[in-house]
Amino acid sequence: MILYGLALAGGAFVLEWLDYKHAVRAWSTEFYVGVVAIFFVALGIWVGNRLTARPSGPAFERNIAAIRSLGISDRECEVLDLLASGAANKVIARRLGISPNTVKTHVARLFEKLEAANRTEAIHKARTLDILP
Repeated sequence: MILYGLALAGGAFVLEWLDYKHAVRAWSTEFYVGVVAIFFVALGIWVGNRLTARPSGPAFERNIAAIRSLGISDRECEVLDLLASGAANKVIARRLGISPNTVKTHVARLFEKLEAANRTEAIHKARTLDILP
């Protein structure tokens, strides 16, 4: 807080000094306007950097060892990804080009392999094992 106060006081001092130099005609109006414009551009860049969201870290990598140890197939991983996005069985079937009954079979096998009773529990366990982001 003290640092921001000092920065604000310094900025006010610089602006008053520039205004004094402009008043006594030591500098031209164009120079004065240019310095003030540069100040506000720098302030805008600083504020933009402070308010812009940063990447959360390294990209997600699936835990291949967990997938292999549980015996989850590539197609089951695709179904699990779509389950995690909240898609219904019919939507999953359309996106993957398979029948809804096949999706039900994949979901049932995922429940068995993840030892889950429902979709929410399966997604939670998959995230815990780093199978899902």
